[in-house]
Amino acid sequence: MTAPPPSLHSVAIFVNDLPRALEFYRDSLRLPVIREGSFGAEFLEGPTHIGVHPAVHAEARKLVGRHTGITLFVPDLLHYCGDLHARGVRFLTEPTQQPWGIMAMIADPEGNILALWEDRTPEGSGEAVSQADGSAEPD
Repeated sequence: MTAPPPSLHSVAIFVNDLPRALEFYRDSLRLPVIREGSFGAEFLEGPTHIGVHPAVHAEARKLVGRHTGITLFVPDLLHYCGDLHARGVRFLTEPTQQPWGIMAMIADPEGNILALWEDRTPEGSGEAVSQADGSAEPD
């Protein structure tokens, strides 16, 4: 009998200011906290978590303020982005219609970048659209 393959438990985001990061991920993004301690915090219920950890070692400090490669699925992205704007979240890219869905890019207070995605694709004419409201990209 062979051992089962590994599964993904968490991905890590490193920060310098843990209290500020916890406020951002918990209060601004409204991610549910499942565990918190001196190690930082873990967010999201289910089998995979986002860990936010203090960058206490030199190698971790090099990872603060970068593109995380994390994409969060958001069922009603446009409404969620409106809420994030109201909470002062910094957008690098506003919600934009792509062939694979609507995407937005945000940054936490230390510059760690996350993608937000909804799998709603353009309907109708088949023409490419670039704006979240379905309008064509300006010429």
